[in-house]
Amino acid sequence: MDLSGIISISGRPGLYKVIAQGKNSIIVESITEKKRFPAYATDRISALEDISIYTYEGDRPLKEIFADIYEKQDGKEAPSHKEDMTILLEFVSEIIPNYDEERVYPSDIKKLIQWYNMLLKSGNLEPSEEEAEEETTPEAKEEEATEKKEEKKETKKSGEKKKPAAKKKSEDK
Repeated sequence: MDLSGIISISGRPGLYKVIAQGKNSIIVESITEKKRFPAYATDRISALEDISIYTYEGDRPLKEIFADIYEKQDGKEAPSHKEDMTILLEFVSEIIPNYDEERVYPSDIKKLIQWYNMLLKSGNLEPSEEEAEEETTPEAKEEEATEKKEEKKETKKSGEKKKPAAKKKSEDK
């Protein structure tokens, strides 16, 4: 799951992917509609990888929360953001049992669920290969790291000393 390059623009519905950067704007593409348009410096832009939810122990990044929802829902959609607020609050309290109820507003919860469903439909929530590798045991990772180090040492030792390059002969006219 890679949230880099995915942004939210205040005042505009939906999520957008950064495509390119212009002189005084960035070109973004809607995740759902695939329409491109410029977002200017006056627009309030928030990167999803920078957003977090308040908890009593500190802040929790959105990426972790989306991963938890994905796991709980087995890769399926969460309840609609248009559901009754009591259902949404119950759902979020199962995912984040220690979220700060005073600082996390109902509108934040609706946005969280709406964004999750959008990212799921667009295919941006599938676990990446790196995350699948992270689920492997730590011993396997250590073995891979030591093998790579040994390979580097062997290539350095096996390489003979290089001979100096031959001098160029200057041509006389």
